[in-house]
Amino acid sequence: MSDGLSAEFTRADVRAAGVALSRGGRTLVRGLNFAAAPGEALVITGPNGSGKTTLLRAIAGFIRPDAGEIHMEPASDVKIAWLGHAEGLKPAETVRDALTFQTSLQGAPADLIEPVMERMAVAHLARRACGTLSAGQRRRTALARLALSNAGLWILDEPTAPLDAVSRARLGALIADFRATGGVVIATTHAVLDWPDQTGLDLSDAAREARSA
Repeated sequence: MSDGLSAEFTRADVRAAGVALSRGGRTLVRGLNFAAAPGEALVITGPNGSGKTTLLRAIAGFIRPDAGEIHMEPASDVKIAWLGHAEGLKPAETVRDALTFQTSLQGAPADLIEPVMERMAVAHLARRACGTLSAGQRRRTALARLALSNAGLWILDEPTAPLDAVSRARLGALIADFRATGGVVIATTHAVLDWPDQTGLDLSDAAREARSA
């Protein structure tokens, strides 16, 4: 696609039942159920310490739930792209080099680099070292890398935190186009994302259940 998104990925169908999670020996949530099918966005909210990031890590497969199951179909073929609080950019690497490496690593067409840099407003930063970028510029670069990931599931932890209003709108448009191709987005937030037809998952009730158990 000329806008910097590739539709060459395996669609994901994510489902969870009876999930319990803990951190440091403390149960965070219990009895959690949710689903996200191709084209859907699941937005996870809840107070600090309610288990939002821990849940994302469990969905990504970094940790296992204490109870219950998180199932992804097709289990062996879905590629996951993760964007956490840290963008994971190498300080000495230029923006263009970071995106070129991504296309090489993930098998995305190299001719998508220029459109996606324009789309995320980092084309003028192409020769800048990532270590010299502002927080918002780093996040836009990481989002450009996300768009080149060829992943069918994007897992985003507070994706709008360092972004201004214009950049949040750019992200919203990127998310909408990704979902239109069948991509799935699962994100945590403290801000209002207001993505069309998003599904909400508030961890407050599951966290209360865990505390009362």
